[in-house]
Amino acid sequence: MSTLRRLVPRSLFARVTLIIVIGLAIAQLLTFASIRYERGMALRELMMIGIERDIASSIAVLDRLPAAERGDWLARLERRNYRFMLGGGVAGPAPATPTSQEFADAIVNALQPFQVVKVAQASTASDGLRIEVRLTDGSPVTVDARRVGMPVSNWVMWVLAVQLLVLAVCAWLAVRLATRPLARLAAAADELGPDLKARTLDENGPTEVAHAARAFNAMQGRIAGYMAERVEILAAISHDLQTPITRMRLRTELMDNEQDQLKFRQDLDAMHALVKEGVTYARTLHGATEPPARIDGDALLESMVADYEDAGQPVLLEGRIGAPIVTRPNALRRILTNLIDNALKFGTDVRVHVQVGADRLVIAVLDNGPGIPPDELEAVLKPFYRVEGSRNRSTGGTGLGLAIAQQLATAMGAELHLSNRSEGGLEARVTLFETGAA
Repeated sequence: MSTLRRLVPRSLFARVTLIIVIGLAIAQLLTFASIRYERGMALRELMMIGIERDIASSIAVLDRLPAAERGDWLARLERRNYRFMLGGGVAGPAPATPTSQEFADAIVNALQPFQVVKVAQASTASDGLRIEVRLTDGSPVTVDARRVGMPVSNWVMWVLAVQLLVLAVCAWLAVRLATRPLARLAAAADELGPDLKARTLDENGPTEVAHAARAFNAMQGRIAGYMAERVEILAAISHDLQTPITRMRLRTELMDNEQDQLKFRQDLDAMHALVKEGVTYARTLHGATEPPARIDGDALLESMVADYEDAGQPVLLEGRIGAPIVTRPNALRRILTNLIDNALKFGTDVRVHVQVGADRLVIAVLDNGPGIPPDELEAVLKPFYRVEGSRNRSTGGTGLGLAIAQQLATAMGAELHLSNRSEGGLEARVTLFETGAA
């Protein structure tokens, strides 16, 4: 079953084409077999009607000839499906099949009033007969009769092959016409990423295709409108919260109790960070307008590591890219910054490991922290999700750092994967495809 599944094409276009071509081939074979069978039946009827008369006429000719001249006439009387031999001695089993018996009875009846001595199945052909006949002077004559199939000309097979080829090409064109809109729809859906800037489908063509294109374009517009409205709401909330947060900061500075002042300041900083990260996350969902650029990836990584070292947070860089890459530098920097910040919150040994493949670039951020429970590795990429225990609100996180990294990675055509390391800690792996680094 598994082997059969591997042989079946994966695309709808190939499957439908294969089904139609196989169906046409089977229909052609059935038609050819029916014609062959009908021609065989017609030949048998024709042979049963005329061959016994021809054999009887030839025997009458030999009977009227002088015995010395009969040998000269054997070649003249021979036909493709019967011939004559002087002499007797026919041996062998009687006809066994109904067709052979019917064939023998027709010849025997036509040979009357000549005496039929023996009717036997020919040893050289399953449908051949050998009949020993006595002429009026008592001389034996052996009739070797056989059924001859109706041949099929070679050009018929070539015509059938060309006909099947024409039908296969027509089927291919028909299926291509039917599945091409599906391919365009799938391509447009793939292009509809977080930036919501996929191309608009052409709404021309057959009624069903045009209707599907209009529905997709309308859906795309509605989604873009919903996301734009979401960003506007979050931006308005952020703007409106800035004023009360600023007033509360000023009032906090006037407090006499330094301990309460510190607590209020921490709460205000958390509120400010939450609002800022919320707007940033919404903008990553709304779109990534940064165009791809050719940059020195090693220089980007080295500058980021140097910035962390200047801030007193050592980060070790392992490996080199060794060639310029094409990517969105600001988005890549933001992704790696979020991953490194997340690693520094929960680990003391943070490393950035670079691995270059044939068609991909892998940048992994490794830490020696507590890791993430396996059943929550997918959930932490969702917004505002925090892992209970060591990764909670007390660390100062908003629950949006990994979500923003995930959205930016998707927007730039990369993949973000989290996994726990066997020696302890977390590995955040960013895979960039077709960077031109290899």
